[in-house]
Amino acid sequence: MRAGDYGAHYAALWESLEQQSAGGKRVRPRLVWSAYRGFGGADRALATRVALSFELLHTAFLIHDDLIDRDTVRRGAPNVAGRFAERALAHGADERASAVWGETAAVLAGDLALSRAHREIAVLPVEAACREALLDILDRAVFISAAGELADVVHSLRGAAPGIEVVLATLEHKTAVYSFEAPLAAGATLAGADPESVAALSRFGRLVGVAFQITDDVLGVFGDPAVTGKSASADLREGKQTALIAHAATTDAWPSIAARFGDPTLDDDAATTLREALRDCGALDAATQLAQEHVTLARFELDAADLPHELRGELGDFAQRAMERVR
Repeated sequence: MRAGDYGAHYAALWESLEQQSAGGKRVRPRLVWSAYRGFGGADRALATRVALSFELLHTAFLIHDDLIDRDTVRRGAPNVAGRFAERALAHGADERASAVWGETAAVLAGDLALSRAHREIAVLPVEAACREALLDILDRAVFISAAGELADVVHSLRGAAPGIEVVLATLEHKTAVYSFEAPLAAGATLAGADPESVAALSRFGRLVGVAFQITDDVLGVFGDPAVTGKSASADLREGKQTALIAHAATTDAWPSIAARFGDPTLDDDAATTLREALRDCGALDAATQLAQEHVTLARFELDAADLPHELRGELGDFAQRAMERVR
C-alpha cells in the first residue's frame, strides 16, 4: 500500500476511509447497473467503475456531513473523525488535540474520496464524448449537493421551522440528485441511451430520491432502532428539519413540540412524548402521504417515457420499496 510510504498515520487514514466505505445499502451502484443493463450494457467491469465513482462520492459526502454535524459515529461504529480522535488519545494527545486530529482526518479522507470519484470517471476507457458526459453528471451532482448541504445548515440555524417547500428542495439538492438522479443518468449514458431517456430517468431519480429521504427521516423518528441501526431520538435531539417538522410547525401542537425539539438534553422518555405529539398532530400521516405522492409522480415519469420494458418494471418496484422499507 503506497500510503505507508508516507507514514503510519497516513496509512491509517486510508484504512479508515476503506472502513467508512464498507456497509450501507449500495443504492447508487445498483441504480448505475440497472440503468446500464436496462439499455443493453453488458460490460460489468466498466459499469462497476462508474458505480464505484458514485459510491466514493457518497462516502465523501458522508464523511464531510458527519464533520459538519460534529458526529463521531456512523452505523454504530466510530467514523473517520472518531477513529482518529481515539488514535490521538492513544498517542498521548489531550481532548482538544484529539478533536483536531479527528477533524483534520475527516476533511482529508473526504477530499481523497471525492478526488478518487472523479478519477474513476476521468480515466474510464470510453469515447471522449461519453466520458465528458459522465464527468458533467458527476460535477453537477457535487455542485448541487454542496448547495443542499449549505442550505440544510443555514435552515437549522435560523430557529424557525422551514416550510415544506424548503424542506423538499433541500432533500432534492442534498441527497436525491447525487444518490438517485446521477447514478441512473450515468448508467444510461454509459450504455448510450438517448438524451430523452436520460432526462426521464433523471426526473424519476429526483422524485424517488425525495420519497426515499422522507421515509428515511420518518424512520429516524418512528423506526425500530433494532432494525434501522439508528437512534429514534437523535434527530429530535439534534433538531433535524424534516417533512415531519415542517408539517408540525403548521399545527396548534407546534408550541409544545418546539419547546423540546432540538434540546440536546432530550432523554428517551421526552423523545417518546415528542413522537406521540408528532403522530397526534398528523405529521406522521402527512409525511407518509408526501412520500407516496412522490413515488406516484416518479412512476408517472416511467410510464410517460419510452424506456425498455424490463427497466421500467424494475424501477417501478424500486420506487415503491423506497417508501415501504423499514430500514
